[in-house]
Amino acid sequence: MEKQDYNGPILEIDQLSISFFTRLNEIPAVMDFSCTIQPGEAMGLVGESGCGKSTVALGVMQDLGVNGRIVGGSIKFKGRDLNLMSDEELRDIRGSEIAMIYQEPMASLNPAMKIGKQLMEVPMIHEGISKEAAYARALEVVTDVKLPDPERILKSFPHQLSGGQQQRIVIAMALMSKPSLLILDEPTTALDVTVEAAVVELVKDLGKKYGTSMLFISHNLGLVLETCDRICVMYSGEAVETGRIEDVFDKMQHPYTQALFRSIPLPGADKNDRPLIAIPGNFPLPHERPNGCNFGPRCDYFEAGRCDQGHISMDTVPHGERHGSRCLRWSEIDWDAPLELAETKTKAEPGRVVLKIEELKKYYEVAANALFGGGNKKVVKANETLSFEARESETLAIVGESGCGKSTFAKVLMGLETATEGHILLEGKNIEGIAIEDRDTKTVSDVQMVFQNPFDTLNPSMTVGSQIVRALELFKIGENAADRQDRMLELLDLVKLPREFADRMPRQLSGGQKQRVGIARAFAGDAKIVVADEPVSALDVSVQAAVTDLLMDIQREQKTTLLFISHDLSIVRYLSDRVLVMYLGHVVEMGTTEQVFQPPYHPYTEALLSAVPIADTSIEKKHIVLEGDIPSAMNPPSGCPFQTRCGWKSEVLGGLCETEVPSIRKLAGGHQIKCHLADDILAKMDAVIKIAAE
Repeated sequence: MEKQDYNGPILEIDQLSISFFTRLNEIPAVMDFSCTIQPGEAMGLVGESGCGKSTVALGVMQDLGVNGRIVGGSIKFKGRDLNLMSDEELRDIRGSEIAMIYQEPMASLNPAMKIGKQLMEVPMIHEGISKEAAYARALEVVTDVKLPDPERILKSFPHQLSGGQQQRIVIAMALMSKPSLLILDEPTTALDVTVEAAVVELVKDLGKKYGTSMLFISHNLGLVLETCDRICVMYSGEAVETGRIEDVFDKMQHPYTQALFRSIPLPGADKNDRPLIAIPGNFPLPHERPNGCNFGPRCDYFEAGRCDQGHISMDTVPHGERHGSRCLRWSEIDWDAPLELAETKTKAEPGRVVLKIEELKKYYEVAANALFGGGNKKVVKANETLSFEARESETLAIVGESGCGKSTFAKVLMGLETATEGHILLEGKNIEGIAIEDRDTKTVSDVQMVFQNPFDTLNPSMTVGSQIVRALELFKIGENAADRQDRMLELLDLVKLPREFADRMPRQLSGGQKQRVGIARAFAGDAKIVVADEPVSALDVSVQAAVTDLLMDIQREQKTTLLFISHDLSIVRYLSDRVLVMYLGHVVEMGTTEQVFQPPYHPYTEALLSAVPIADTSIEKKHIVLEGDIPSAMNPPSGCPFQTRCGWKSEVLGGLCETEVPSIRKLAGGHQIKCHLADDILAKMDAVIKIAAE
């Protein structure tokens, strides 16, 4: 293959249109899409789900399935049109010249084959090299993706690795034949933030080392800022703005890009003084796209008779390099005009204590040999002595990565599990030992939950209205069916859904609408406490803003206590009053949002803050990448749970971190940290997130 001697653009997509064909009609998925990637350049493709970004990637891979077809335009790879290549030529290019990394690592790995063999296959098939040379390269690449003990990893099966390690193997596999173009489709969505930060760092370094060009697909603008040189923003099948990262972020020239940035919680957004602005209306379905500009019906600058006529093409914008906008009015809009402030909300004052947790522990017993159930029992300590209070009208965020015990705590609170030790007092009444089926109706309706995935929580064969009415029946609300019907319609008003949605089936709703139904159901019994378990992580950014603000509005009205479980610190900073940081079952830091986001930090909080991508070019972040993966709760480290990954450990003398679990230290103003670091060292800590001076 002539990998070295090509020096034009690696990828040129010109006026690409892709449609999917059903028996009845043609559904356009991508229209008039153009983008160019130069050698060594990383291009970010961003947009909400359904905008066509993955379809573009599959078009480049020529993998559109039986129903998908390229109906216009061309895709050139190193000057050769991929549409015109034979299957054999495509087979040669795929995997060796163009490699793709998917969202879910296990989908790309063969569970029955050792890692080493899967990696060695790539160059042996594509380049015909010997087994020995392939093994040497596999070892080199596994070392490059920073996996510990590469020889042991090559002998392992996929299930023996953690999610972050599996994703690194998939990246290693993509790099085995040193491709010229790497396509990454949301490669870190399934990973924890600290692992995501390490993987993103890795992808950037490898791009430089191998000189690989990248097409990075994501809905996370912060991640694209950290990894890419250029960005292309998509909306409803079209590219609406493209250019260098700094031009598009700081001098945006398309209303949709502007609306997208207004709906994400950047530092400085505040739920009371500077609420997020959600994009009005809904994303158009492919067969319901409007005339003229696709974004027209939701745009602040829409002009009837002009924006709704004919095809709108990409226009070159004078400032910046190769900066384009698909907007007729880009030169007339005052992009620097101050935001018209959304209504300022009054801050609800936290009231009396509604929930009190004292020294709560939850341990599980598992067979040491889980497969055959024999042998010794092992104890998994999912929650270690949790103690805190939550007040009326307060939002308390519980933050941590998978396996830290936050969902276990939620299950104990809900009564889906019972506590091993300690107390949970709801309005002064002990409920830690009462399973949900033994709780009285009042207790059940007082503590409700909004789940992460709205698709799994609704019954697909019942209308929206009847599901809410069912909840009202269970909570014994309303004298008769007519009362409940009225209350159901009021609940739809509360979550800002049209009343006619009562007759719709869940499949007729979008993700954000389903989540609103889930919220309506949780508030059906006037819940005192609502546990929101990652309630917006499955939703698009513009919908996230609407759903978080909805939760805040309902909370103000109903004086609800909101326990917000999340790993997304941007949203936590925006909406919570107090924050609890968990790691491996322990609460390692607790305080007001101000206290937790300012130094001194627990070393784990510091790393978490550094790992969160922020879509703002004026932010400077302290750079911390944690080594290693999160330990297993079945086999936690001795001493401090965080000591195996802590960068501050060397500051503590006498090996204390490895032998003793630190006790909780009370700092000023009720701020608590579980750490051995001395006061003078804590006092010297720098802020992780700084706004760069102009």
